Amino acid sequence: MARGRSHVTITGLARLRQRLEDLPDELKQALAKGVKESAEAVRDDVKRNVPVDTSGRDNRHLKDTVDIRYRDDDLVADVGWFDQQDFYAVFVERGTRRQAAQPTLHPALERERGQYRARLTEEVRRALR
Repeated sequence: MARGRSHVTITGLARLRQRLEDLPDELKQALAKGVKESAEAVRDDVKRNVPVDTSGRDNRHLKDTVDIRYRDDDLVADVGWFDQQDFYAVFVERGTRRQAAQPTLHPALERERGQYRARLTEEVRRALR
């Protein structure tokens, strides 16, 4: 994660972009559905686990503003905080000299990592039936 960023990116085979162009629309939609399910799982995990109070700062706002942005025909999902008013999410996630890190975004991504491939595989299988 680049310095100062407070979101992660979930990609749906972005490296195979040229090959995706040749896929039938049904398969592209299936892959996009798998990406969406994984992105929503990460977002929901973050909402459940973001610390509510750290060092006197109320972080309930972070629960409400974690979001998903899709791009590349919904095959890429960025999950995290995108508004300027949520700049402090990076401090909660990574910590500071005075505050220990309380990461929620990366642990949520790691928990979803095992499910991601299975989600994509299942959606493609459904589309091929």
